[in-house]
Amino acid sequence: MNEFERIYNQYFQDVHLFVLSLSRNDKIAEEITQETFFKALKSIDKFKGNCKINVWLCQIAKNTYFTYLDKQKRYDTGDIPEEISENSIESMIVSKEETFRLHRVLHRLEEPYKEVFTLRVFGELSFKQISQLFEKTESWARVTFHRAKGKIQDLLREE
Repeated sequence: MNEFERIYNQYFQDVHLFVLSLSRNDKIAEEITQETFFKALKSIDKFKGNCKINVWLCQIAKNTYFTYLDKQKRYDTGDIPEEISENSIESMIVSKEETFRLHRVLHRLEEPYKEVFTLRVFGELSFKQISQLFEKTESWARVTFHRAKGKIQDLLREE
């Protein structure tokens, strides 16, 4: 067993619990912990030994977690208002007549708006899954969906 593998086995649990205490989300903690050890592997030659290795790893984990949070804030779509009204798209799906009307309008919509909207609403895919299909960012999928929704609402008003 090489030296880094020993470090990984010895400190993985400590780093994971540390990140879990920050994030309070096991999936995020797992992802950040893996990224922490990847970064540590890339820069192990820069470790000077001025502190304990677990402190160094937790510092990398903390910085990685805060970078993750910054990215999430940038992709937050809280500033994109969702129009909630009696004729909102979500309520239209309940009615078969309105669903057919929506499909007619959706058929006229250009790509990628048509496909993103269809995958999200009818395919019930997450923004992450849609972004992977298009090989784009999750933010792109969210924005494209909200733009598609706006275009559909405009087309429905024209009818």
